[in-house]
Amino acid sequence: QVQLVESGGGLVQAGGSLRLSCAASGLTFGNYGMAWFRQAPGQEREFAAGISWNGGSTYYVDSVKGRFTISRDNAENTAYLQMDSLTPEDTTVYYCAADAEYPAGYSPLAYEYWGQGTQVTVSS
Repeated sequence: QVQLVESGGGLVQAGGSLRLSCAASGLTFGNYGMAWFRQAPGQEREFAAGISWNGGSTYYVDSVKGRFTISRDNAENTAYLQMDSLTPEDTTVYYCAADAEYPAGYSPLAYEYWGQGTQVTVSS
């Protein structure tokens, strides 16, 4: 079965960096676009970044553009989210998602597979 497993979350001070990883199994990774979403308690799941099957195309929500970088390593079946210049407003749970369509868009309803999430906490 398909599994997406996030890691790399944790506690960091404002202005710091974290790198999230999403290890995929049970699917032909190179056939799927990947994305990162985030969701705070009581809030809707929000799109953060997306990347095409071969990594040649990326797109971001405006609030993370210039600070976050999505990438992937198809040989390792892993997607990444490099997060720099973090602020307390970035504190939330981050999820990776996969879909065979690219770009699948900003709605979480468009994505077929999901990870369990990893907590990111940015202290002021």
